[in-house]
Amino acid sequence: DRMIKFGGVSAGEACTIVLRGGTNQMLDEAERSIHDAVAVLSQTVVEPRIVYGGGCSEMLMSKAADEASKLVAGKKSIAMEAFARALRQMPTILADNAGLDSADLVAKLRAAHYDGKSTFGLDLVQGDIVDVAGKVTESFKLKRQVLLSASEAAEMILRVDDIIRCAPRQRRN
Repeated sequence: DRMIKFGGVSAGEACTIVLRGGTNQMLDEAERSIHDAVAVLSQTVVEPRIVYGGGCSEMLMSKAADEASKLVAGKKSIAMEAFARALRQMPTILADNAGLDSADLVAKLRAAHYDGKSTFGLDLVQGDIVDVAGKVTESFKLKRQVLLSASEAAEMILRVDDIIRCAPRQRRN
């Protein structure tokens, strides 16, 4: 294979990325991936705050929701516990997609967070949990938007369930 390298472009000037692939579908997917990456980078420049990746932030939020659910009584407590379980699905999905034993890794990660190791996340290359501080990060703005979108979707589903469960109106002849 050949590689073409373009150089001599001043910082801050436009750059071109040349893609080459076996099929149009591969090129389209590569283009979408690059577009997504550039969009996240540009948003990170606008909003430079970051969160730790590798499932670390989701596990922290899950722990907080779990602990808060113990202070609330009734159905709200059950909903909060379900939200905490849903947050723990992200590290599970990450481990599954990497072909790792997600049950074991997420159990270790959860134990580490409850043991006070709040900066631990998944190392998907080594297949273990590690301190991800400064190593694996994600855009705060992107993470916030993902959580908002997921919460809104869940709320819409719950509303639809309520509508479906309602008894039909009695018709008058």
